[in-house]
Amino acid sequence: MYIDYLCNHPEYVVTVANWIHNEFVVKSEKSSKKLELITEYFKNTNLTSFPITLIAVIDNECVGTISIFENDLKTQNDLTPWLASLYVSPNYRSQGIAEKLINRVQEVVKGLGFKTLYLRTEHTAEYYKRLGWEYVYKTNDEKGQETEVFRISVKN
Repeated sequence: MYIDYLCNHPEYVVTVANWIHNEFVVKSEKSSKKLELITEYFKNTNLTSFPITLIAVIDNECVGTISIFENDLKTQNDLTPWLASLYVSPNYRSQGIAEKLINRVQEVVKGLGFKTLYLRTEHTAEYYKRLGWEYVYKTNDEKGQETEVFRISVKN
């Protein structure tokens, strides 16, 4: 397996956009983002400025993705950057791929000069706690959905 930037592999943009649309947008009844907008978004990810998206590839198959956003919680504009859109294909779960993607995001954020990384979650707080993320607080997002905010120090 290797992890690389999605912008280096445009052939996987549609796969990533479909995953994110189905996992995070369709499940959120209040969201009306269309798949085309999400696909365009992922076509425009970058190497050194946000948004940044990474992918995990095994045998020429994209098996997971993760992004770094400048902001993933519009009610908290003072916090940046954010780990976002972590997804691993069901056939590849429980193999440590998500943790490797998270670790790589921390390396990228550190390389960009940041000392702290944030994330929000509605359902996976225990997973991030096990990985050493610190619970910050519970809040509501701009749509009124309750979410938990976590942070981790990116060590130099």
